[in-house]
Amino acid sequence: MFKINILLVMLAMITTPIVVADELSKDGEFLDGIVAIVNEGVVLKSQFKKAMDLIKLQAADQNMQLPPEDVLNEQILERLIISELQMQRARNIGLTEQISDQYLNEAVQQIANQNDVGFEELPALLAIDGIDYAEFRQSLREDLTLRELTAIEVMRNIRVSEREIAQCKLDIENNVVVNSDWQLSHILLSIPESATSNSISALEQSATDIYSQLQNNTDFRELAARHSDGSTALEGGSLGWLSGQQVPSIFISVLQNMKAGDITEPFRTSNSLHIVKVDDVRSTVERSEIKQSKIRHILIEPNEIIDDATAKQQLDDVLNRLGNGADFGDLAKLHSDDTGSANLGGDLDWQESSNFTPEFKDAADSAEVGVLTGPFRTQFGWHILEVLDRRVYDNTEELKEMNCVGRIRSSKQEEETLLWIQRMRDEAFVDSRI
Repeated sequence: MFKINILLVMLAMITTPIVVADELSKDGEFLDGIVAIVNEGVVLKSQFKKAMDLIKLQAADQNMQLPPEDVLNEQILERLIISELQMQRARNIGLTEQISDQYLNEAVQQIANQNDVGFEELPALLAIDGIDYAEFRQSLREDLTLRELTAIEVMRNIRVSEREIAQCKLDIENNVVVNSDWQLSHILLSIPESATSNSISALEQSATDIYSQLQNNTDFRELAARHSDGSTALEGGSLGWLSGQQVPSIFISVLQNMKAGDITEPFRTSNSLHIVKVDDVRSTVERSEIKQSKIRHILIEPNEIIDDATAKQQLDDVLNRLGNGADFGDLAKLHSDDTGSANLGGDLDWQESSNFTPEFKDAADSAEVGVLTGPFRTQFGWHILEVLDRRVYDNTEELKEMNCVGRIRSSKQEEETLLWIQRMRDEAFVDSRI
């Protein structure tokens, strides 16, 4: 069903109140009720009901047992409170105005692609499931805002050392985990920064009890929904399919000898306890080669003084001078408006053409080696370029390092995000009314 495929996106649609909390009907009655006051904001009953309905719909679709009603109420309300706090933070730093329509349209297109439908078909298909397209777009914008907020306040503060990268690259060699794709589920028990030894012991006992229930064939999804502090708890702890390069580094050692259906014993990291289930696994072989071109260019940017036609004429003049024996590098230093390459004689070094704008890519791909192109236009202005050489380059080592950085950051992300949320929650005024 289409709705189920976008359910996680739809969960974002409950984060912002649809009506003002004190809006009255003609009879003087409140149109909505408040379930929590969060600093200067509120969480409304309508939001809470939407969240509850969506979680129950998802659980029914997946045949998953949800926690008892009182536990589920608390979990959903806490999720809404955290979302409200995050949106308040995003507004305070001006982030809510930075999600452009183009960025939003790209996200909508991605959802359409995932559901094998066209961009233009999406509104009608959403309407079939009772989803208003305008509300969907606004809620998706909020979801993208929260992702950007997490990137700014969590991901950018995660440090990856050279030692961690070196160890990760060693682990990759002949490593069955890295050379496989994994479908994983995860239960996370967060250890608060202020936890005492007794409270840590109690959490460890809880993890042991959960593991015992799993050994007795209790549904992993049910226990994740009831006990996990992870961001996918109410989705049964599912992390979906991860390539070996995406598997968090803290999972590497415990997954080494595991197969589909296996469950790890509880293991601890600095700020949390974990239990991981392998839902499925498949082997892969990964090596990377890319096509690169060594390119140099000259850019003339139109501005208040130089109009578009004049900018193009300046490049025509440059081409004439090059044809009369002038040095490309000297003219690039003198005329190019590309501050990143002008002082290098216009040299862009070895690049994949896909790194550039579509117009620049087309010009680079069609150019003969050693032959100057004519002037062509991109969003940045008028260019000429020359492809000096082409090669097929094995970038496996660079890819390993890039993936190692991503994996290490990913392994730290959930713990750091939980700490960030805990600090935000501790500093907030919250009055729960259910």
